[in-house]
Amino acid sequence: MAENFEKLFDQFSPVSPEEWRAKAEVDLKGADFDKKMVWRTNEGFNVQPLYRGVDIENFKTLDSLPGEYPFVRGTKVDNDWAVRQNIDCSDVQAANAKAHEVLNKGITDLGLQVNGDTDLAALLNGIDLSKVQIDLMCCPKCAAKVATKLVELVKAAGAEESFVGSVNFDPFKHFFKHGAPLAADIKALAIELIKIAEPVKNLRVLSVDSLLLNNAGAYIYQELGYALAWGNEWLAQLTEAGVSATEVARRIKFNMGISTVYFMEIAKFRAARMLWAQIVKQYNPECDCACKMVVNAETTAFTATAFDPYVNLLRSQTQSMSAALAGVDSIVVLPFDKAYKTPDDFSERIARNQQILLKEESHLDKVVDPAGGSYYIETLTMSMAQEAWKLFLDVEDNGGFEAQLNAGKITEAVNASAKARFDKVAKRREQLLGTNQFPNFTENSEHRADNVDYTPAPDGALNSLRLASEFEQVRLATERAAATPKVFMLTIGNLTMRLARAQFSSNFFACAGYQIIDNNGFETVQAGIDAALDKGAEIVVLCSSDDEYAQYAPEAVKYLDGRATLVVAGPENEEFKALGINYFINVRSNVLATLKEFNAKLLK
Repeated sequence: MAENFEKLFDQFSPVSPEEWRAKAEVDLKGADFDKKMVWRTNEGFNVQPLYRGVDIENFKTLDSLPGEYPFVRGTKVDNDWAVRQNIDCSDVQAANAKAHEVLNKGITDLGLQVNGDTDLAALLNGIDLSKVQIDLMCCPKCAAKVATKLVELVKAAGAEESFVGSVNFDPFKHFFKHGAPLAADIKALAIELIKIAEPVKNLRVLSVDSLLLNNAGAYIYQELGYALAWGNEWLAQLTEAGVSATEVARRIKFNMGISTVYFMEIAKFRAARMLWAQIVKQYNPECDCACKMVVNAETTAFTATAFDPYVNLLRSQTQSMSAALAGVDSIVVLPFDKAYKTPDDFSERIARNQQILLKEESHLDKVVDPAGGSYYIETLTMSMAQEAWKLFLDVEDNGGFEAQLNAGKITEAVNASAKARFDKVAKRREQLLGTNQFPNFTENSEHRADNVDYTPAPDGALNSLRLASEFEQVRLATERAAATPKVFMLTIGNLTMRLARAQFSSNFFACAGYQIIDNNGFETVQAGIDAALDKGAEIVVLCSSDDEYAQYAPEAVKYLDGRATLVVAGPENEEFKALGINYFINVRSNVLATLKEFNAKLLK
């Protein structure tokens, strides 16, 4: 068989990258190759349409195996990960019952929201601490108290060597949320926690919560670059205080987000392990094992939507798949309805099953580093590493993570990225399926978003709004109005163009929840306008070809005579503006701004 394949390949002569590009340029018929075929990422590097072995032949990381330094191929010799579900523990007895329930349904990692007064013994009653991973989330000032209780329970269970878990000590979160530093001696608290955790080998008590940045709209390289600087802050501060680098590194846990850019996220986690290993190595730890990065990955809330919420399942599925392929240690899949309510049993079950499908149906836990060797992924990994490393060095050159955070520079940079992404979503340069593109025309929120807080974060704090927030507010305003505006597609002339533009326009106005009235076509403009007015349309969209608009647009303005608002589906035209046509919609339109303007004009 192998011999036959070799003969098959012998029939084809090698093709150089230059030859391939020359042929592609011929097929492009004069179009610019770089503009048509090369993708410029938000991370600041270009992605080519084709990668070959020659593109990765000098990558030194290809010589390492899974489980070997610098761990780009993973920190383990398998690809298993912990399936985590977060549980609110305000009612300890109910939380314990729920924990037991979900442990029988595929969960292997419990994320428990607690405080200093929580009865941990009751909360963890009946749970085998040698087998179930426990991650406790609490406020920074009560972390020592919580950690002390946990260590006592682990010791009582004789699980000091087998227990795996964490106490989420995140003193920097206060600044991100409120724009002001935590009023506490962070270094002293961290040292105290390390001492408390000492008897339990795999208890991590120093958090790097770059998930906050991801959920605020950071670009992927920003999350990674700042996460590295955040982790290095722990290493620098605590080793200066006399704690060994090995002990500090073994107590750090990274909580990272997963965005919707599938292959880039795979590259991010691979690059993260490689770069973190090299950072820790500079502190001369006792062994390379201290250089391993432990990562919990959580699907992002930033792109979740309150409208067409089942699309959130598609987003979270691809996100969790990218994290699984990248070899993270545990994954949290947010329930699809979390954007607008407290998740119910159904949505939590679906979220659990999303990960179980990746294991039991797709067997992603059976193959370590399945992306390894891919020309594309390996190149993305190195490109991502380079951009994140530049950001890391910039932070370090300017005083380090805490100094940059307290100066507001990190929040400022992430918020600038979020603002750029909001702008792209408004113009459909970044798509949110079901929100700014291909919305469900007949959907009603059924009060889903009534309790969603759309209040922006205070000045100096990290962005708290989801990417869909502004579109959702436009659509909610439409729902709450006394009457829903009607948009009539006046389709006429060239069949291909009128159908294409009617579909584009229908999607455009449906993003605001307007009633869309589409049509097969009209013989005359007058017939179309009569039909529109008969339907009570407030907006009439003229859908035809650019050439035919020269005839149809003046006719429409004259016959409509201000009885409804005329919109032309096509490029802006100064001659038509002179006739009194003020609205043109096309691929360059700011969809959000246009819909806001119509809402202000039509809603009562």
